[in-house]
Amino acid sequence: VLGVNLTFFPQHFLGLKGMPRRYCDYPDCYSVWHWVSSYGALISFGSLLYFIFIVWEAMVSQRGVVFSSHTMAEIEWSSSSNFFPLPSHGSSLLP
Repeated sequence: VLGVNLTFFPQHFLGLKGMPRRYCDYPDCYSVWHWVSSYGALISFGSLLYFIFIVWEAMVSQRGVVFSSHTMAEIEWSSSSNFFPLPSHGSSLLP
């Protein structure tokens, strides 16, 4: 969130100062806000790379689940039929 805010929020200040849009060259008086905006984009890119690394590491590592909120002890998952979960009122057992 910080990188996105640093990227786009300075653009509002630049617009209020009168900076035209879609120009390839800007006056030097806008360079500080451009630096802040570029630094925010760099933070966003670094965060994206870190997120991709976390997802990759989670897929590659073969660690077991420490705590599972879904244990296989419920009636729906203990059935040997192909219906997961069982149809409504399909079991005479109570949970």
